[in-house]
Amino acid sequence: MARKYETGLALSGGAARGLAHLGVVKALYEKGIKPGVISGTSAGSIAGAFLADGHDPEKMLDIFLQKKLYQFLGLTFGKLGLLRISGISEVLKKHLRAKKFEDLQIPLYVACTNMNSGEVEYFNEGDLIEKIIASSSIPVLFTPVTMNGSLYADGGVLDNLPVTPIRKQCKKLIGVHVNYTGPEEEIDSMIKIAERSFHLSTGARIKEVADECDLFIEPQELRKYGLLDVGMGRKMFEIGYRDAINKLEGNKIFK
Repeated sequence: MARKYETGLALSGGAARGLAHLGVVKALYEKGIKPGVISGTSAGSIAGAFLADGHDPEKMLDIFLQKKLYQFLGLTFGKLGLLRISGISEVLKKHLRAKKFEDLQIPLYVACTNMNSGEVEYFNEGDLIEKIIASSSIPVLFTPVTMNGSLYADGGVLDNLPVTPIRKQCKKLIGVHVNYTGPEEEIDSMIKIAERSFHLSTGARIKEVADECDLFIEPQELRKYGLLDVGMGRKMFEIGYRDAINKLEGNKIFK
């Protein structure tokens, strides 16, 4: 089968760490590498949507750094989640020109976990913001989204680096994983235990998936930052940028 796109880009989930995706993309653009198709999970779906909509990575960073963490979240007294990510929904509605997948400049696939069927689903048509919010809804922490009679939550539960929907469509594939799960020496709180558990579970297949990528970027320095460290966004952006530059210099495929 002929592959339609020269380069594909798969972006992992990672909550606030997803801001590092933008630094990676800045490095790719500087090297003249622009994806023909994008896939994303959770924070990767947010970054992917803005990129597919034609936004500049640094301007995207500015958009998200304008708000404090609490402005992205809203308390809920429902039985399906502790918080709503209503603030993120408002940012998407305000800044995304495209409202449907079909309106994007670059094809985008968003991974969501169907909590009822226990399967991952990849969306690339219809309402864009609804699918992104579903893909970004970490179970228990955030309220899942009801679509077509089923509950959908964070795609990272089953596929935290969604290469599956685009691997066969592109000649070369770049995967960016922002949840490094190497050894952790200091785990000294319930929050860290919860974060560590989430990272380990969503990263269980990453080594296998990484082998499918022609270039795999996984900035280890991001381990210092938590899932909700939005205020450290610029530092994470810079980490993503530096790591990508280093990986590109040693990769023959993207010379």
